[in-house]
Amino acid sequence: MSGGVDSSVAAALLAEQGHEVIGLSMQLYDQSGDHAFGSCCSIEDLYDARRVAAAINIPHYILNFEKQFNEHVVSNFVGEYAAGRTPLPCAHCNSDLKFTTLLERANGFSADAVATGHYARVNRSARGTFELRRGVDASKDQSYFLFSLTQDQLGRAIFPVGDRGKDAVRAYAHRRGLPVAAKPDSQEICFIPDHDYATFVAKHSPEPVRTGEVVDENGQVLAHHDGIHRFTVGQRKGLGLGGSPAGAPMYVIALKPDERQVIVGPKTSLERTTLTASGVNWIEGVPGGPVRAAVQIRHRHPAAPAIVRSTGDGRADVVFDVPQIAITPGQAAVFYDGDTVLGGGWIE
Repeated sequence: MSGGVDSSVAAALLAEQGHEVIGLSMQLYDQSGDHAFGSCCSIEDLYDARRVAAAINIPHYILNFEKQFNEHVVSNFVGEYAAGRTPLPCAHCNSDLKFTTLLERANGFSADAVATGHYARVNRSARGTFELRRGVDASKDQSYFLFSLTQDQLGRAIFPVGDRGKDAVRAYAHRRGLPVAAKPDSQEICFIPDHDYATFVAKHSPEPVRTGEVVDENGQVLAHHDGIHRFTVGQRKGLGLGGSPAGAPMYVIALKPDERQVIVGPKTSLERTTLTASGVNWIEGVPGGPVRAAVQIRHRHPAAPAIVRSTGDGRADVVFDVPQIAITPGQAAVFYDGDTVLGGGWIE
């Protein structure tokens, strides 16, 4: 229970259905002092979760996950940016904390399952395996962040709001009189409240920030930068170029952290037809050969038709039918068959 409307409605629905529900909230940072953590996971959110638990008459516990959150999410976020990649903290949080760690805690409560407010669905296939599917509300679907869930985790996962639209979720919250019914959704990375990720990375990186060069595709130096962590593939603004010689907009097309170089070029240079993914999880097992899939390379990116081929050691090659713009190392590539998640991995 994050203190938001989605997890609150998930808990209320399960309680209404007659399940024995236990509310758990994750304390992710030191609550002492006046440190602004963000618009979610704050002390106020923990209070909101407790108020909801009281309103639906279930027990509520706050679990201290500061150490795990720092190890699995914050440290990864900082390390990826420092290495010239663009991390996806929500996916790490969901797989490494909300399911791996919470399932361990659920065992301590003798609980059968872990339920969350994610807009996704779990289905039992004809083969008896568990399928992960998109949420019914396409605008809120969160299956992209859950690609790394295993069969064991999916077998104990419940997504009560996955078959509802956001409007229906809010309407239910109002009908039940939940105190968070009108609470706005969080739209930011929870541990960076001011959106200034570059300063956050510089402050928390174990290595000093190193300056470098902004170069074109031919290696010509166009400008200098204050740290490679300030850039991501596809970025157009903040390049410090003062306009390109030909007048055409320039974009970051690649990052070379070892050389401390930011490579820029025209938008056409962002187009790629292939990618390699590592840390690939196939939800129902590694396929015996190449598979046809729709591959999503960002949360808001429309999935594009491609051929996905497992190459062993948790890796896969993806070849798109048509070029894709700004395939970004560090983001997830998630493979879909219709609404069903076949698997996914991290873009290398």
